[in-house]
This record gives sequence, structure tokens and C-alpha cells, in this order.
Amino acid sequence: MNKKPIVAIVGRPNVGKSTFVNRLIGSRESIVDDMPGVTRDRLYFDAEWAGKQFTVIDTGGIIPGMEDEIMLSISSQVEIAAEQADVIIFLVDGAEGLTAVDEDIANMLRRAKKPVLVTVNKIDTPDKAALINEFYALGLGEPYPVSAMHGTGGIGDLLDEAVKLFPKYEVEEGEKPIRIAVSGRPNVGKSSLVNKLLGEERVIVSEVSGTTRDAIDVQLKVEGKDYTIVDTAGIRKKAKVEFGVEKFSVTRALKAIREADVVLLLIDAVEGITDQDKKIGQIIVEEGRAVVLLVNKWDIVENKTTHTINEFTKKLRYEAPHLSFAPILFISAKTGQRVNKIFQSVQEVYEYAQKKIATSLLNKVIMEAYALNPAPSKRGKSLKVYYSTQVGTAPPTFILFINDKKIFSTSYERYIENKLRQAFGFFGTPIRIISRERAEK
Repeated sequence: MNKKPIVAIVGRPNVGKSTFVNRLIGSRESIVDDMPGVTRDRLYFDAEWAGKQFTVIDTGGIIPGMEDEIMLSISSQVEIAAEQADVIIFLVDGAEGLTAVDEDIANMLRRAKKPVLVTVNKIDTPDKAALINEFYALGLGEPYPVSAMHGTGGIGDLLDEAVKLFPKYEVEEGEKPIRIAVSGRPNVGKSSLVNKLLGEERVIVSEVSGTTRDAIDVQLKVEGKDYTIVDTAGIRKKAKVEFGVEKFSVTRALKAIREADVVLLLIDAVEGITDQDKKIGQIIVEEGRAVVLLVNKWDIVENKTTHTINEFTKKLRYEAPHLSFAPILFISAKTGQRVNKIFQSVQEVYEYAQKKIATSLLNKVIMEAYALNPAPSKRGKSLKVYYSTQVGTAPPTFILFINDKKIFSTSYERYIENKLRQAFGFFGTPIRIISRERAEK
């Protein structure tokens, strides 16, 4: 399959990889913080240089030989990124100089047998240019001096060389992938689900709550359909979110929901739906995103009977009426139970979110609903519905031209919404109904 070339940015912690990536893609997409190990997973971004489009992978900082669980996971992530990459940019710190860790990473990269461009960061003034000389000792070719912070140095020369090393890929033109955001509270199993869906350890899984700091894009094809999955940082209550990295991560998670076609909202089967789950659900509805509810960890629910699923469903519908339109799947990201049904549900709710109704048919359904149950009059004035039309999708959005907005109550709007769902489905997607006054003729 044709694809974009991939450039992986690797190096030990805190040498400026995320700042360098932000410089390449022209925005603050990757989290930047002085604390080592902030970028833990592989993050994928689109970039372009000299008319060539490519994908940049920002990896976690690596310290070979460290036994810490997270650092071992980061090391594994770098190895996988290097395996996927067409070109590797090995970022080192010119201010600190060559370290033993840099030499160990260089040995790892040789085993990858991919083109490696040694890039010496923090060379921000001409008098520091000589600092690159010691990095020739890595034996990986001529080092490139750059300043990721200031955008100076040889970044242009570096990218010129990277582009020369690209394989002859061509970007496929075709149907846009369905973008799926995996969302929920911390530690409900989001990363485990992504790994199960992908069939590989693409995202770090740890028992430490809050491991996923960034929103991470991964691509896959299922039964001929292309999908982009975004594993988001867990969203905690606002009062519990600390300023800095975690706050930025939550902002990125909300951005991922906003930009998704479909959101998978994970709920802990043992704990049941919480107030925070409801709030996340409300955000999804307010953003107009299609949604599938995934009740995870169903394998460890005790004393299940033939009625347990129905009882859980009834309780969930009662406690979260704003998500009553969403399908529910009872899954286990750990064992894979019912995970194979997720993409079918995603495809279904996506199609409903994109559904367009012919104007004549729409007016027929709404006029029949109005005739069956006219809105209660107010102060002797009755509601009149003149005309309806669909003006948007994702979410399906309708305008009703009426005589008086004061008579068009919230309860009657819900009635019209229910009639539209009965007639056209709209399973898994919010609906927007906008009332507009029109003078009587």
C-alpha cells in the first residue's frame, strides 16, 4: 500500500525532541516540558518540506539499560518507531556534549539499519558551532547543528538531506479515514483497548494512572475501511487537574473529541457510570460527535446472570439520558471479548451522523408528527410549522421555520427529535434542531 515516508525523532530524555517536532510541523502539537520523560508514546504528525509530505514520529526519551517500567516501555517504543521509519533523526544535546547514553542509543540505531541523521540541538549561536565536532565519534556521519527553540542552524539542510533519503512513496488519494477518539476517565482501559484493536503494543499500557499524556494518532485498515484512532489522556475532574503538563494533556483530549468523527466512551463495568463519565458524555454531545458507549472490564464483573446486561443498560440509560441514543457494547479490552464488534458499531454511527434526508421526506415526517401531537398553545397562540430543511451533518442539523419561538418548548423539541429518530434512525449521533421565526403570510 502506498504511504507517506516516515521520519522518527529519537534521543535521550530532555534533549528537545518535542520542541524540534513542533518546529517541523509549525505548531505546539507535542507536549513540551522540562521534566524528563514527558513524551512517553509515539506521536504521529503530518509535515511537509520542499513539496514532500511525510509523517513525523515523536518518541519518548530513551535511556538504555534502565530497569524502570516506564523507561523500558519507552525503549520499546523507540525500537518500534525505528523499525517503522524510513529516516531516523537522532537528536543530541550540544550544550551537554556527547554522553554514554548517546553512544548506547547510536548502537541501537545501527541495528535498525536505517538512514540516521545525527542532529545536534541547542546550537543557537555561531560560537557554539564547534560543539558538534565531538559527535563525529558516534560514527553515524556528519552531524547537523540546529536550534529547535529558535528555528536556526541547519534545520533546512537537515530536512533537505532527509527528503533525499525518502523512498519513492506516493500519497494515496481516496476516502478520508474515519477518525475515532478513545475517551474516558483515567485507568478505564483506553490504551489496552487501542492495543487490542491494533494487535500490537502501539500505546504504552501501565497500571500507573495517567500514563497517556498526549493524544496519539494511529492508523489501520479493517475490512477495507481506513480508520485513524486517537488514544487520549484520561480526563479527570477539573479540580484535580494540576497546572502544566496534565492540564495541557486534558486540553488535547478535549480537542481530540472535538475533531473526531466517532468517540468511543469507555465506562468501567465494576465502578459503573460516574459523574465524570456523564460530564465527558455531555462534552461529546455538545460537540456533536457520534458516540459508542463501551462498558469495559466486563470479564471481571462478578455474579453475572442472563439479566445483568439488561439491568446495567437500564441503569445507564436512566443515569445518562443525554446519551440515550448511543449504542452500548459490553467488552473486555484485556480478553478481547466483543472487541471485534466495535468497528461495526463505529461504521454504523458514522453513517447515521453523515446521513442526509430529502427535504420533501423530512417535511412529511415533521408535519405528520405535528398533526399527531400539536404543541400546546401559549396565551391563546398556537404553534405553526411552515417548513423544515436539513442544513448540516455530523451532527445532523435541521432548521424548522415556525411562527413563534416562544411556543416551541424544549419538551416539544425533544418530541420532534424522537420522531426524527423513529423515522430515520440517527443511531449513535446527536441531532441539532434550530427554530427560526418567519412572519405569517
